[in-house]
Amino acid sequence: MSTDETVEPTMSETGALAPPDRALAGIRVLDVTQVMAGPFCAMQLCDMGADVIKVEPPAGDSTRRMAGARGADSASFNAVNRGKRGIVLDLKQPAAREAFGRLVRTCDVLIENYRPGVMKGFGLDYPTLSAGHPGLVYASISGYGATGPDAIKGGFDLVAQGVSGIMSVTGSPDGPPVKAGLPLTDLGAGLFALSGILAALLYRQRTGRGQHIDTSLLEAGVALSVWEATEYFATGRVPQAMGSAHRMSAPYQAMRCADGFITVAAANDRLFVRLCSLLGHAEWAAHPDYRDDTHRVHNRETLASLIEAVTLEHPRSHWLKLFDEHDIPCGPINNYDQVFRDPQVRARGMVVETAHPTLGTLQTLGAPVKMSATPPVTGRPAPRLGEHTVQVLREAGCDERLIAELAAAAAASTPTSARE
Repeated sequence: MSTDETVEPTMSETGALAPPDRALAGIRVLDVTQVMAGPFCAMQLCDMGADVIKVEPPAGDSTRRMAGARGADSASFNAVNRGKRGIVLDLKQPAAREAFGRLVRTCDVLIENYRPGVMKGFGLDYPTLSAGHPGLVYASISGYGATGPDAIKGGFDLVAQGVSGIMSVTGSPDGPPVKAGLPLTDLGAGLFALSGILAALLYRQRTGRGQHIDTSLLEAGVALSVWEATEYFATGRVPQAMGSAHRMSAPYQAMRCADGFITVAAANDRLFVRLCSLLGHAEWAAHPDYRDDTHRVHNRETLASLIEAVTLEHPRSHWLKLFDEHDIPCGPINNYDQVFRDPQVRARGMVVETAHPTLGTLQTLGAPVKMSATPPVTGRPAPRLGEHTVQVLREAGCDERLIAELAAAAAASTPTSARE
């Protein structure tokens, strides 16, 4: 288990999470999302103590069927849905929409990531639901946002990375466009939605009024392009791919050693002077081409060649030890086996174990934010498909007739593979 894991929240008689020592205790979230951006956003709220109810179609979230799945469960699904309660509702059915409407009235936040217009077609859009629940915080995450000429297009991280410019500045200068190794626009959109939700909850606390939050994968990609936008706006130049180098500072990149690469981040004049001395070339710091960051950036490639001519003389361990001893920011370039064995990563609780009823003991990521009074909880598994449907619908005031009708409809429309 994580070294910072604390006592799990208790369950009330109704089954609802009751974590009085969590930051978002008492907040209920309706998670009507699939795959990555929306589930990741909702999971952060769940880790912080919100009671998150995930609504899935009869076939389940598609991540349940990703590689390594066992029936309707997978490590991929668990990775972004831990700790939630799960229900099945086929929103194409009138009875399901009726139950959904009752459930919404018990919730503080709704998160959805359908294409713009789909929830309106169900009669479950923000104007409709907020008319009877003015305090509702309603967050929409889509590929391109709710307005504009591309609003109706579907959203995928790969496509958004291309459209937002990320792929044009990733990889080597002479190579093809490269996707960032992580799904930056998916995760970025989820985190931007999270910040909007938390801000909206504070606003509601002051005014009693909820609001609609609208963000997208495209906007996340553009918003994360801080240095690239700065270069373009300030100079008019179109930013190019630069490998591991930084477009605003040098030397700040991977450097080759005798047995591989390390990163070196001598990102200001003071560090550069010290680095030059350690490399045995104190004169570089006074050279006209390298005397300040502006000149070093302009002559980045030549400077990197000079540094690598020296670092190639010794293995990585030599330079990492020397640079660490003299406070030059540096580090190894780890693969993920090395990452999850790293003593600092483990000391910070970034690897936790979860006991899953189908998948056994899973290792998952811990919470990246440490909170002294209300620490996040990350060790609970994701729900089985429809595991809490009856429980949650009873809490929402649905009668047994409606619950039975929904159960029969869900069973009839659920693929065999999703039930196994």
